[in-house]
Amino acid sequence: MPEAPASRPLRVAIIGAGPAGVYAADILTKSNEVKDGDVEVSIDLFDQYPAPYGLIRYGVAPDHPRIKGIVNALHKVLDRGDIRFIGNVTYGRDLTLKDFRGFYDAVIFATGALKDAPLEIPGVELEGSFGGADFVSWYDGHPDVPRDWPLTAKEVAVIGNGNVALDVARMLSKHADDLLVTEIPDNVYRALKASPVTDVHVFGRRGPAQVKFTPLELRELSHSRDVDIVLYPEDFEFDDASDEAIKTNNQVKTMVNTLANWIAEDQDTGASRRLHLHFLQSPVEIYDSPETPGKVAGIRFERMELDGTGNVRGTGTYEDYPVQAVYRAIGYRGSELAEIHFDERRGVIPNEGGRVLDEEGNPLVGIYTTGWIKRGPVGLIGHTKGDALETIGCLLEDRDSLPPAENPDEHAIIALLEERGIEYTTWAGWNELDAHERALGQAWAGQAADGQAGAEGERITRERVKVVPREDMVRISRKNVG
Repeated sequence: MPEAPASRPLRVAIIGAGPAGVYAADILTKSNEVKDGDVEVSIDLFDQYPAPYGLIRYGVAPDHPRIKGIVNALHKVLDRGDIRFIGNVTYGRDLTLKDFRGFYDAVIFATGALKDAPLEIPGVELEGSFGGADFVSWYDGHPDVPRDWPLTAKEVAVIGNGNVALDVARMLSKHADDLLVTEIPDNVYRALKASPVTDVHVFGRRGPAQVKFTPLELRELSHSRDVDIVLYPEDFEFDDASDEAIKTNNQVKTMVNTLANWIAEDQDTGASRRLHLHFLQSPVEIYDSPETPGKVAGIRFERMELDGTGNVRGTGTYEDYPVQAVYRAIGYRGSELAEIHFDERRGVIPNEGGRVLDEEGNPLVGIYTTGWIKRGPVGLIGHTKGDALETIGCLLEDRDSLPPAENPDEHAIIALLEERGIEYTTWAGWNELDAHERALGQAWAGQAADGQAGAEGERITRERVKVVPREDMVRISRKNVG
């Protein structure tokens, strides 16, 4: 019979090394039961990528000022040495659920949500119609997406009024030289540098008081050099629910005031690029033209109006915008996992408080979930801590009834990976890759862009340059292995 968890460390596997997974691991190590000596834990944190941090590395715009603080916090957790990172291991391919059950008493899925939510309108399949999440993966140097991106459009539409939509719009409109202080990969810098874009239009279905982005995201738009922000007074419609939100919600009040001030100040400076913010516009159709069949030539919207409750209704008035590219940024969606029941409608793993449910709605003993794959892609990264706290609470409540692992030896899973020829990466390997990327940043030399400080030909150093190809990430991370 397998040894019971009560007589040895509780073995827990967490699949996904983004914020959700790291928070869950950290909370488990610090829980009252663990601190009081009631439960000893041994945690392995798996990820399909060779590097940790998940969404922070591959899902957030590189010019966000708060990224560094989040990465530093996650780094401190993993650098303590009481949580083992095992990267470049794909669930369902390299290791199955049966494998995990054999080596661990409990498994937590924290795989997040990185796919685009669908937009079901005619023309969405045209060349030049893109998913915002795909674009984010490209400019963040995701190892499993193509290196090239067709940045050929002068006029672009971005559909959505959330943080991702603003990230996409800002990255499309911002001058590439102004991104050199970030960790963007060289292929991304070169492509953005060559972009002919002049106008980026962001469209929201509801009014300014109903936007989903945050004041920080909004303010960042005004920090882009040589980019004018264009707003339209006719879009500033408010109903009773809007007025109430402005009065009672400081965040809404701040954003509405910021937008109103921009209109009053007239943001037209004659910049070479313009970022247009449109409200009360619902997408109806993406269309091509006889001159460019099969390619995006424009997008049609129906004008909306507020109905008194903060929701909108159509007016029957339509307007066409000539654009050559459309980016859909209306939300993320989780991906189905092998051997785990999946809610296709919501894009999440069905669960109760983090306990994973089967097709009949019964808990799968010893299987848990946390983060966006648990609750859907809503809320900020900080909300993930609450998710993790709830899930870990359920796991500890269940600890006496968990099915014991057949082989809980912490070396056994490593032996299996090596037996299968899987080139897994480690925390030490990440530190090697981290140092390598920082060295690339120091070695990087370029010429200062017009308007930037420094003379022509001045050497520019960067904090890091992100390594993109998976094979290079693995090679660098494993250079001291074997």
